[in-house]
Amino acid sequence: MDPLNQVRDPMLLESIINFAGMIGLVGMILLSIVLVFKMERLRTLNAELAKLRRAFEELDEQAKLIVRTDLELHRAQEELDKKVAGLVTLQKLTRLLTTTLDEEEIFHKLDERNICELGYDRALGFTRDGQGSFLVRIAIGYAPAEAQALAGEFTGQPMIVDKVLGKSNVFASSDSDRTAQEIPRLLKALGLSSFVCAPIPQKDGAIGALVLGYESPYTHLTDSDKDLVYVLAAQIGQALENAKLFEEQWRAQQDLENKIQQRTRELTAALQEIKAISKRKSDFISAVSHELRTPLTSIKGYASIVAAGKLGELPPAAKERIEKINKHSDNLSSLINNLLDIARIESGREVLKFEAVNLKALADNLADMLAPPMKDKGIEFSIQIPPEVPLVRADRNQIDRVFINIVGNAIKFTPPGGRITVAARLQDPQTVEIKVSDTGIGIAPNDLEKIFEEFYRVDNEVNQSAKGTGLGLTLVKYIVEAHHGKLSVSSQVGHGSHFIFTLPKA
Repeated sequence: MDPLNQVRDPMLLESIINFAGMIGLVGMILLSIVLVFKMERLRTLNAELAKLRRAFEELDEQAKLIVRTDLELHRAQEELDKKVAGLVTLQKLTRLLTTTLDEEEIFHKLDERNICELGYDRALGFTRDGQGSFLVRIAIGYAPAEAQALAGEFTGQPMIVDKVLGKSNVFASSDSDRTAQEIPRLLKALGLSSFVCAPIPQKDGAIGALVLGYESPYTHLTDSDKDLVYVLAAQIGQALENAKLFEEQWRAQQDLENKIQQRTRELTAALQEIKAISKRKSDFISAVSHELRTPLTSIKGYASIVAAGKLGELPPAAKERIEKINKHSDNLSSLINNLLDIARIESGREVLKFEAVNLKALADNLADMLAPPMKDKGIEFSIQIPPEVPLVRADRNQIDRVFINIVGNAIKFTPPGGRITVAARLQDPQTVEIKVSDTGIGIAPNDLEKIFEEFYRVDNEVNQSAKGTGLGLTLVKYIVEAHHGKLSVSSQVGHGSHFIFTLPKA
């Protein structure tokens, strides 16, 4: 073997080994670099994975929140739909309750269909009677005997008596203590899973209660249930109050009508008796007047013969007394005639001769007739009847007497230098108003209501010095009323009087 080759081989081997080590080192370095890169990539991927996991968890939470929100909205929508449906039904029931004033009919309005529309399965209503016992008025889902037994058990519960009937509060089965035994017992007896009990109120307190409940255990009570049942019970109480008030008013009206009828019968009987008495009075006055007229005519006739000297000349003293007999005979004759006229008009025996009368012409004739006494006192007489005032439908002679009496009184009570006015106007299309005014002494308020009464004379200086019968204005009143007119007077002491009467247009 060549020694040189022997030397070269270990060097070559070492070179090869060195080269291989370098290559290995480079490989290790490259592998380390790749490994570092891979680790960094892995960390990046883990970070992204964690980020994705967090995003997923957030999305999951949001999804759960959305589901919960959707469920809550769904429940809220159901609750709202239920509340709206209940309010619509409650409004309908309110209208039904206000359309009747019969107590039994009020409870009949709450039938099974209406209770179901309110969203409830069963209903029980009861009220306290006059003896303090409770009477079942509404029983939806219960037999009558069963409902009466349940009402007794219900009203025997202290919490119901205290909260509902005593304090007029709404009570729900969910309000009580869970440990209370009476609520589960009541629920079992009622066949319900939950109920609301509200008082039926009136002004003196609760007179009963209304119970509405659910059979399904999956239906839960809410505040809207309590509000709805309370409002419905209040409407029932108001309807019962209205029915009670109507009943009381109807009975009071019946009593009043009975009293009015009784009083009317009494007044009718009294009026008939007054008419009978008035007729007897008129007949008596008429008979007496006729009986007085004959001897009065004889007295006046003999007095006239003696005063004329046909039985011989009289001494002055006797002649003066005969003239007084004549004067008083005339006054008595006037009194008898007035009494006869009043009796005939009052009894309807006086037949009026209606015709068209010109008021202006009648007033002119009156002025001529009464000119002497007015001239003696210096009284100014004025006629204010315009040409457009129509004719009146009247008995000329009787209306003439009305004017003579009223104007005669005006002359009598008007001091010298005074004024008397006769005026007329068309009051309405069918009526003419005549007004006689004076500037006389006037009439006191206490006398105004009495001056048309028979034989009433105002107590004043003029009447004390001048004699009269007190029948003139009474006759005027009867004549005006016989013409279907109205007579009135207004006056003030010291400022004159105004006599106003109406007559129908011709």
